[in-house]
Amino acid sequence: MPEKYKLLLSMIPFYLITLSLFLLIFSSLPIHQFSEFSVLPPLTSQTQFPNFGPSSEGTICPPSGALTCDENQAVLKVYMYDLPPEFHFGMLEWKGNGNEIWPSVNDPRHIPPYLGGLFLQHGMEYWLTLDLLASNVPSVVRACSAVRVENSSDADIIFVPFFSSLSYNLYPRPLGKAKLALDQILQEKLVQYLLGQDLWKQHGGKDHLIVAHHPNSMAYSRKKLASAMFVLADFGRYRAKVANVEKDIIAPYKHVVRSIPNGQSAQFDQRSILAYFKGTIYRKDGGAIRQELYNLLKDEEDVHFTFGSYGKVGINKANAGMAISKFCLHIAGDTPASNRLFDVIATRCVPVIISDEIELPFEDVLDYSEFCVFVHASDAVKPGYLLNLLRGIEGDEWTKMWVRLQEIAPHFEYHYPSWPDDAVDMVWKAVSRKVPALRLQFNRKNRYSRAQTTSSLSTTVSR
Repeated sequence: MPEKYKLLLSMIPFYLITLSLFLLIFSSLPIHQFSEFSVLPPLTSQTQFPNFGPSSEGTICPPSGALTCDENQAVLKVYMYDLPPEFHFGMLEWKGNGNEIWPSVNDPRHIPPYLGGLFLQHGMEYWLTLDLLASNVPSVVRACSAVRVENSSDADIIFVPFFSSLSYNLYPRPLGKAKLALDQILQEKLVQYLLGQDLWKQHGGKDHLIVAHHPNSMAYSRKKLASAMFVLADFGRYRAKVANVEKDIIAPYKHVVRSIPNGQSAQFDQRSILAYFKGTIYRKDGGAIRQELYNLLKDEEDVHFTFGSYGKVGINKANAGMAISKFCLHIAGDTPASNRLFDVIATRCVPVIISDEIELPFEDVLDYSEFCVFVHASDAVKPGYLLNLLRGIEGDEWTKMWVRLQEIAPHFEYHYPSWPDDAVDMVWKAVSRKVPALRLQFNRKNRYSRAQTTSSLSTTVSR
């Protein structure tokens, strides 16, 4: 036998012993060391989430049966009305078979896509509804903060699946010889339906959740349904009795620019522009400040402050410009908030917020001062004030905000299926934080319900 074969044979026992030791050590490791592994990618600053919708760069098909959502683990139990399709997916030209109310959500490719362009920025009504539908489908891997329940008595909140923003965008004016816009007709039908429901009457609608993210949505019905909890963009066009921070939820706009992956985001020294703004400059109401700032900043060499449009070319230019800017200005327009802030976050440009009345999503759990610069409007229009402030922020301080910006950016991304701590999941968690105050109201009201019932019966008998 050749010497080389003898050598190989002599080493076989060594390899077997080594392999046995490895298997012994591996099998003795505590199970909990592996329990952290999941088919879901961890939510880190490096995690990139594909978007679902017309503007998506891709869709995802989760592994079948990889994760089920336990109703008892959800932080929010939601009962959803089975409204006819005309109130939701029917607006997207979806037609079910027979008496079908909802599309199948097993495969994202078979779900009617939401409309693109600027329609998309108010599409959270769509993602929230899809997420509830998916909560009862074991094959869909999703975040498990909210789950749909079949019995309303088990629910923390009652969800009204009306695509109000889409309704306003599609049907704002009467068609042909019609006297009323279809948007108004749908709202009136919704009001009639809700006010006639025992579920609404039980607590006066206070435990109902209605998405009205477009500032002009629900204009005909918001006062009649004001007791409900609204999901809004801001409170700019609402009276305090109708919408306020105590009872309602502020949800982020869906950004329209492309998200820049954290690994591709330029650092401080790679950004040649100090401050960036591209958009509509002449606005009414509180947005008049845009023109004042334009006159102050337009001739500064390291500032880009120009008119811009929301066409495809304009969006792409804004995307590129924000990506090489240290600071991006979010200035009040017709309303205190807009999707501009979330475009800025998507491009990993440090936001400068000049909007005194702005309400921000999830601010009870997020400290925006860690990744944004806030400037009072009255200070911003003082000659030299804004530029001196921004130029005084050195690289280390800017980088600290930039790093934090990358960490929180996933909270403002909408997906189907939803991911842990993405925008859909964060909205549900924000709603869940309102529930204890609602329960307190309801329980206090029930204190004397037995006595009131007895008194009512006594009055009836005496008659």
